[in-house]
Amino acid sequence: MEHLTNFAPLAARYDGFVLDLWGVIHDGVTPYPGAVECLERLRAAAKRVVLLSNAPRRAAHAAAAMRAMGIGNILYDGIVTSGEVTHALLRDRSDPAFAALGRRLFHIGPERDRNVFDTLDVESVAEPAAATFVLNTGPDDSRHPTAIGPWEATLRACREAGLPMICANPDLEVIRGGERVICAGALAQHYATLGGEVIWVGKPDPAIYRPVLDALGVAKGRVLAVGDGLRTDIAGAAAAGLDAAWVLGGIHGAALAGPGAAEAMARRAGLAPLATLPALRW
Repeated sequence: MEHLTNFAPLAARYDGFVLDLWGVIHDGVTPYPGAVECLERLRAAAKRVVLLSNAPRRAAHAAAAMRAMGIGNILYDGIVTSGEVTHALLRDRSDPAFAALGRRLFHIGPERDRNVFDTLDVESVAEPAAATFVLNTGPDDSRHPTAIGPWEATLRACREAGLPMICANPDLEVIRGGERVICAGALAQHYATLGGEVIWVGKPDPAIYRPVLDALGVAKGRVLAVGDGLRTDIAGAAAAGLDAAWVLGGIHGAALAGPGAAEAMARRAGLAPLATLPALRW
């Protein structure tokens, strides 16, 4: 495992890049220092870049949020989100698990994530007892999203109704504007402990890398995945057969005080990223 201080040496070795968003390019509020310049440098070098995020909203909405932060569409070649993939799975019903869900959904998540289903042939219901499945896009903003407790009663009601859960964001937590908040994955993980069925959509499932690699149009051996989450980004890259660079300044933060800590954590997870970086800086 190499321990690098900047991204340029890796950029020279690959033709295509799969970049995570939260924890690598931005924190949900502002871009990280150096991240936009790094995208500009990759574009100037004619490298292919596709963004891959466990964001539980459609790709166009994720792109609009980045434009509001000053990250223009011209800086990358495509964007794939777990929310977009969830939308397609609910629309097409070609996957047997999704074909069996029925058409009445109970949504756990903020209003801004309703774009995942609001144009589909489904009915959004107000109570779990009236639903055939639950779509989990994460904690809403009305309850401070730092612990499972405020959602316990809702999750238990879904379990009592026997609802399968679609988790449209496998992340357990993110750093938003400097604050650590829980994500849909944390709710889904707890739902599983209650005995509920969970269908996960997003990293680390290798299936989500297929549209990314199609969009890149680069031989797999010439592609590098970059992410901050060991459980999602680095494990997902390994499952998809891609080299990976691990950004240490994101979700794991203070737990990775130096290269030794990073190597130990990766070893415990059975993972071997090609390199580590403190941040996405050229």
